[in-house]
Amino acid sequence: VVMLLKLSFLCVLVSFTQWSFALPKNKGSFQFALIGDLPYGLKVDEHSPSFDGFQAMINQDPHLKWVLHAGDIKKGSTPCSDAMLMDRFRRFKKFTKPFILTPGDNEWTDCHGVRAGEYQPLERLAKVRKIFFSDASLYGKSFRPEVSLELVENIRWEQAGVLFATIHIVGSENGLKPFDPDSRVIRTRADDREVKSRTASGLQWLHDTFDLAERSAAPGVFLMVHGNPGLEREDAARDGFNDFLKVLQQRVEAFQKPVVLAHGDSHYFRIDKPKLYSRTLRNFTRVETFEKHDAWIRVTVDPQSTQVFSFTQVPVLPYGSDL
Repeated sequence: VVMLLKLSFLCVLVSFTQWSFALPKNKGSFQFALIGDLPYGLKVDEHSPSFDGFQAMINQDPHLKWVLHAGDIKKGSTPCSDAMLMDRFRRFKKFTKPFILTPGDNEWTDCHGVRAGEYQPLERLAKVRKIFFSDASLYGKSFRPEVSLELVENIRWEQAGVLFATIHIVGSENGLKPFDPDSRVIRTRADDREVKSRTASGLQWLHDTFDLAERSAAPGVFLMVHGNPGLEREDAARDGFNDFLKVLQQRVEAFQKPVVLAHGDSHYFRIDKPKLYSRTLRNFTRVETFEKHDAWIRVTVDPQSTQVFSFTQVPVLPYGSDL
């Protein structure tokens, strides 16, 4: 079954056929894999044929340039231990293509919870940065993005004129959600200052990205965050995200060309055109990743097309199955 949504600026192709996808037609066209909220429930050192098959499928695909992961590398109810973080790092290192991660709330923001191990979130954030972002090993040898001087996890790069950027915006109200009342960990002013500082840096990174896109006449912009900013909710239910959405709406409207915002967090695969801060814009599309490693999203980028971005759902066969 193939469902084709014809949109003014962006064509969204969702395919449920295993190998039915369009290869790049133009010289500048390319593809990448978009994933998120995984391996999620796997325990430390747990053998997982399903995740191995998922990873092998992506690794063996010759058409993919990168793998983009929208955060949440573990369940919120599992301990935020060093062992868990290192387990995920080792698994991600087995991707043979450049692996680009933006942090999720489950790996640091929500680690104050009793079931998460009662860790201090800012200490876990420092550990996440040390393990996943202190060097470029997950990127491989061929991928060298521009890295924010303020937040090492925020990166930006260009391919065939199209601009890509990650911005560290997480769920749990972007880090503003109150701590678990049963936890021994107490929220402090330092936690509040972190949210304010990280958000300000992210907004400047967003402005800089669109400034560059306008100067270079980029055909499109692709942004990846972790947190679902509440695009399907009313303004009052968007605590922690309204400043981001207001700036994003202003820049998308002025840019006029296709802009995609990819995120994970709420475990609901969708490709839609929701209202941004106060209104719907024809050149804006939201993509939310799958929760599990039984499917992933193939993103095709054709900079010579007015649509620029298209998306295909790719289901994963059980590991070892005959194709």
